[in-house]
Amino acid sequence: MVQIRAGFLSVTGNVRQNNEDSYYADPLGRFFIVADGMGGQSAGEYASKLAVEVIPDMFHESIHFDSKATPQEIIQSIDAAVAEANRQIMEQGNTQPELRKMGTTVVFLLAYGEEFFVGGIGDSRVYRLRKGNFEQLTTDHSLTQALLDAGTITPEEAEHHKYRNMLYRYLGCKDGGTGTNPQQFRPEAGDRYVLCSDGVCDGLKDEGISELLASIDAPQEAAEKIVQTALDGGSKDNVTCIVIHTL
Repeated sequence: MVQIRAGFLSVTGNVRQNNEDSYYADPLGRFFIVADGMGGQSAGEYASKLAVEVIPDMFHESIHFDSKATPQEIIQSIDAAVAEANRQIMEQGNTQPELRKMGTTVVFLLAYGEEFFVGGIGDSRVYRLRKGNFEQLTTDHSLTQALLDAGTITPEEAEHHKYRNMLYRYLGCKDGGTGTNPQQFRPEAGDRYVLCSDGVCDGLKDEGISELLASIDAPQEAAEKIVQTALDGGSKDNVTCIVIHTL
C-alpha cells in the first residue's frame, strides 16, 4: 500500500473580498476535498463550507477504512455523501433568502485499501502526474466543456469562451446529487496529484501545473508555489490547491 503526503493552501486572491473556496484534508490521509462556492456575498462561502462538513461526516459514518468493502459499496457511500450535501445546500437555499441560489463545486480523492477513487461535480479539477504523463482525471460540468465535447468549439476557443464558468451541474441544483461517476484506479509510488478550484486554472495553464508538480518534491511547497503562480498569472478568483504525493 502506498503512503501519502499532502500539502494545501487556500487564499482569497487578487480581486475577491471573501474566500468562497473550502477544503478538507483528512489528518489520516484517507480523503481530500476541494469545494468552490458560488452565489455572491456569503452564500457561496456557506455552500462550500457546508459541503466540506457534510461529506467528511458522511464518509466517517459510512466508510469503515479498516474493513473490506467492494468498490461499488465505496462508490455508493461517496455518492450518498455528495447527495446529502446537495440536499442540505438546496434546503438551506430554499429556506433562507440570503442563501438563495447558492451552490458549490466539489472534487475529491479518496484512498481505500489499495485503490483511489477520484471524482467531482462542477468545474474544480483533479490532475495526476505519473511518469511524466499529466492528465485531468475529472470532467468539467460546464457549458464550455459540453460545447467542446460536441465539437462545436476548439480547445483554443474554450480557454476564453464566455460560457466557460457557467455550470450545468453543481451542488445546489437538482442534478447535483445524481452521482459523481468516480474513477477507480490503483495508485503508484511516485504519483503526484492536484485538487484545485478553478482559480488555479484562471491564472495557470495545465503545462505550468505539470512543471511545478514535477520540479518540487515537497507537497506543501508545491501547493504554495502553484497558488502563488496562479495569482501572479492574473487569476481573478479565490485560489485553492491540495497537492498529494504517493510514496
